[in-house]
Amino acid sequence: MKYFLVTAIFILGSLSIHAQAINWMSMNEALAAQKKNPKKIFVDVYTEWCGPCKLLDKNTFSNKDVIAFINKNYYAVKFNAEGTEEVTYKDFKYTNPNYQAARKGRNATHLFAHALKVNAYPSLAYFDEKGNFIQAVPGYRTPQQLELYLRMIASDDYKKLTTTETWQAYQNNFKPTFN
Repeated sequence: MKYFLVTAIFILGSLSIHAQAINWMSMNEALAAQKKNPKKIFVDVYTEWCGPCKLLDKNTFSNKDVIAFINKNYYAVKFNAEGTEEVTYKDFKYTNPNYQAARKGRNATHLFAHALKVNAYPSLAYFDEKGNFIQAVPGYRTPQQLELYLRMIASDDYKKLTTTETWQAYQNNFKPTFN
Protein backbone atom coordinates (compact mmCIF):
# COMPACT_ATOMS: atom_id res chain seq x y z
CA MET A 1 0.00 0.00 0.00
CA LYS A 2 2.83 2.40 0.89
CA TYR A 3 4.52 1.63 -2.48
CA PHE A 4 1.25 2.37 -4.31
CA LEU A 5 0.87 5.73 -2.54
CA VAL A 6 4.45 6.79 -3.30
CA THR A 7 4.05 5.75 -6.95
CA ALA A 8 0.71 7.60 -7.27
CA ILE A 9 2.17 10.77 -5.74
CA PHE A 10 5.17 10.57 -8.08
CA ILE A 11 2.96 10.11 -11.18
CA LEU A 12 0.59 12.93 -10.19
CA GLY A 13 3.53 15.20 -9.43
CA SER A 14 5.05 14.42 -12.83
CA LEU A 15 1.78 15.20 -14.58
CA SER A 16 1.37 18.55 -12.86
CA ILE A 17 4.98 19.50 -13.69
CA HIS A 18 4.42 18.52 -17.32
CA ALA A 19 1.15 20.49 -17.45
CA GLN A 20 2.99 23.58 -16.22
CA ALA A 21 4.99 24.33 -19.35
CA ILE A 22 4.72 26.70 -22.25
CA ASN A 23 3.44 24.94 -25.37
CA TRP A 24 6.43 25.72 -27.58
CA MET A 25 6.28 25.12 -31.32
CA SER A 26 8.19 26.09 -34.44
CA MET A 27 7.43 29.29 -36.35
CA ASN A 28 6.03 27.26 -39.26
CA GLU A 29 3.72 25.38 -36.87
CA ALA A 30 2.53 28.65 -35.28
CA LEU A 31 1.79 30.23 -38.66
CA ALA A 32 -0.15 27.11 -39.72
CA ALA A 33 -2.08 27.08 -36.41
CA GLN A 34 -2.98 30.75 -36.92
CA LYS A 35 -4.78 29.89 -40.14
CA LYS A 36 -7.08 27.50 -38.27
CA ASN A 37 -7.45 29.52 -35.06
CA PRO A 38 -6.19 33.15 -35.23
CA LYS A 39 -4.06 34.03 -32.22
CA LYS A 40 -1.01 36.24 -31.75
CA ILE A 41 2.46 34.71 -31.87
CA PHE A 42 5.13 35.16 -29.19
CA VAL A 43 8.68 34.25 -30.26
CA ASP A 44 11.62 33.67 -27.94
CA VAL A 45 14.62 34.43 -30.18
CA TYR A 46 17.61 32.85 -28.46
CA THR A 47 21.04 31.33 -29.06
CA GLU A 48 22.66 28.28 -27.48
CA TRP A 49 25.56 30.26 -25.95
CA CYS A 50 23.44 33.10 -24.48
CA GLY A 51 23.48 33.21 -20.66
CA PRO A 52 20.49 35.57 -20.28
CA CYS A 53 18.52 33.27 -22.63
CA LYS A 54 19.08 30.39 -20.22
CA LEU A 55 18.02 32.61 -17.30
CA LEU A 56 14.85 33.55 -19.19
CA ASP A 57 14.02 29.84 -19.52
CA LYS A 58 14.86 29.14 -15.88
CA ASN A 59 13.35 32.19 -14.15
CA THR A 60 10.65 33.57 -16.43
CA PHE A 61 9.34 30.81 -18.69
CA SER A 62 8.94 28.53 -15.67
CA ASN A 63 6.65 31.02 -13.89
CA LYS A 64 3.10 29.65 -13.65
CA ASP A 65 1.49 33.02 -14.45
CA VAL A 66 3.69 33.51 -17.53
CA ILE A 67 2.97 29.95 -18.68
CA ALA A 68 -0.79 30.29 -18.27
CA PHE A 69 -0.96 33.70 -19.96
CA ILE A 70 1.21 32.74 -22.94
CA ASN A 71 -0.57 29.41 -23.49
CA LYS A 72 -3.98 31.11 -23.39
CA ASN A 73 -3.22 34.17 -25.52
CA TYR A 74 -0.38 33.24 -27.89
CA TYR A 75 1.19 30.57 -30.01
CA ALA A 76 4.62 30.33 -28.42
CA VAL A 77 7.69 29.82 -30.58
CA LYS A 78 11.27 29.02 -29.61
CA PHE A 79 13.56 30.17 -32.39
CA ASN A 80 17.32 29.61 -32.39
CA ALA A 81 18.72 32.72 -34.11
CA GLU A 82 21.82 30.76 -35.11
CA GLY A 83 20.10 27.48 -35.94
CA THR A 84 19.23 25.70 -39.17
CA GLU A 85 15.42 25.68 -39.03
CA GLU A 86 13.83 26.62 -42.34
CA VAL A 87 11.10 29.23 -41.85
CA THR A 88 8.56 30.11 -44.54
CA TYR A 89 7.16 33.53 -43.77
CA LYS A 90 5.23 35.82 -46.14
CA ASP A 91 6.01 33.53 -49.10
CA PHE A 92 9.77 33.69 -48.48
CA LYS A 93 11.92 30.81 -47.25
CA TYR A 94 14.39 31.91 -44.55
CA THR A 95 17.43 29.75 -43.85
CA ASN A 96 20.89 30.08 -42.34
CA PRO A 97 23.16 29.58 -45.36
CA ASN A 98 26.34 30.49 -43.47
CA TYR A 99 25.75 28.04 -40.59
CA GLN A 100 28.83 25.97 -39.78
CA ALA A 101 28.01 22.71 -37.98
CA ALA A 102 31.56 22.21 -36.65
CA ARG A 103 31.76 25.70 -35.17
CA LYS A 104 31.73 26.04 -31.38
CA GLY A 105 30.11 29.01 -29.64
CA ARG A 106 28.68 31.75 -31.83
CA ASN A 107 27.53 30.86 -35.32
CA ALA A 108 26.07 32.66 -38.33
CA THR A 109 22.81 34.53 -37.79
CA HIS A 110 19.68 33.05 -39.36
CA LEU A 111 18.09 35.18 -42.09
CA PHE A 112 14.76 35.17 -40.22
CA ALA A 113 16.47 36.83 -37.23
CA HIS A 114 17.87 39.43 -39.64
CA ALA A 115 14.37 40.01 -41.05
CA LEU A 116 13.10 40.66 -37.51
CA LYS A 117 16.02 43.07 -36.98
CA VAL A 118 17.11 41.04 -33.97
CA ASN A 119 20.72 41.68 -32.99
CA ALA A 120 20.61 41.03 -29.23
CA TYR A 121 19.74 37.88 -27.30
CA PRO A 122 17.34 37.09 -25.95
CA SER A 123 14.80 39.06 -27.95
CA LEU A 124 11.06 38.54 -27.70
CA ALA A 125 9.20 39.05 -30.96
CA TYR A 126 5.48 39.54 -31.37
CA PHE A 127 3.19 38.90 -34.35
CA ASP A 128 -0.50 39.74 -34.73
CA GLU A 129 -3.28 37.23 -35.49
CA LYS A 130 -2.60 37.47 -39.23
CA GLY A 131 1.12 36.78 -38.85
CA ASN A 132 2.20 40.38 -39.31
CA PHE A 133 5.33 41.31 -37.39
CA ILE A 134 4.66 43.82 -34.59
CA GLN A 135 7.96 44.30 -32.76
CA ALA A 136 10.95 42.55 -31.24
CA VAL A 137 11.94 43.58 -27.72
CA PRO A 138 15.54 42.78 -26.76
CA GLY A 139 16.72 41.68 -23.34
CA TYR A 140 16.02 39.49 -20.38
CA ARG A 141 12.71 40.12 -18.57
CA THR A 142 11.46 38.96 -15.19
CA PRO A 143 7.90 37.60 -15.13
CA GLN A 144 6.62 40.99 -13.94
CA GLN A 145 8.56 42.90 -16.62
CA LEU A 146 7.39 40.51 -19.33
CA GLU A 147 3.78 40.83 -18.19
CA LEU A 148 3.67 44.46 -19.38
CA TYR A 149 4.51 43.41 -22.96
CA LEU A 150 2.39 40.24 -22.96
CA ARG A 151 -0.73 42.12 -21.85
CA MET A 152 -0.07 45.19 -24.02
CA ILE A 153 0.24 43.10 -27.17
CA ALA A 154 -2.57 40.63 -26.30
CA SER A 155 -5.03 43.49 -25.65
CA ASP A 156 -3.92 45.55 -28.69
CA ASP A 157 -3.05 48.46 -26.37
CA TYR A 158 0.21 48.81 -28.29
CA LYS A 159 -1.79 50.33 -31.17
CA LYS A 160 -2.66 53.33 -28.98
CA LEU A 161 0.91 53.96 -27.83
CA THR A 162 2.05 56.26 -30.60
CA THR A 163 4.25 58.69 -28.69
CA THR A 164 6.98 58.50 -26.07
CA GLU A 165 4.60 60.20 -23.62
CA THR A 166 1.78 57.66 -24.08
CA TRP A 167 4.28 54.78 -23.75
CA GLN A 168 5.74 56.29 -20.57
CA ALA A 169 2.26 56.84 -19.10
CA TYR A 170 1.29 53.25 -19.96
CA GLN A 171 4.38 51.90 -18.19
CA ASN A 172 3.84 54.14 -15.16
CA ASN A 173 0.19 53.11 -14.81
CA PHE A 174 0.76 49.40 -15.38
CA LYS A 175 0.28 47.24 -12.29
CA PRO A 176 1.77 43.75 -12.68
CA THR A 177 -0.20 40.81 -11.32
CA PHE A 178 2.21 37.95 -12.06
CA ASN A 179 3.92 36.46 -9.00
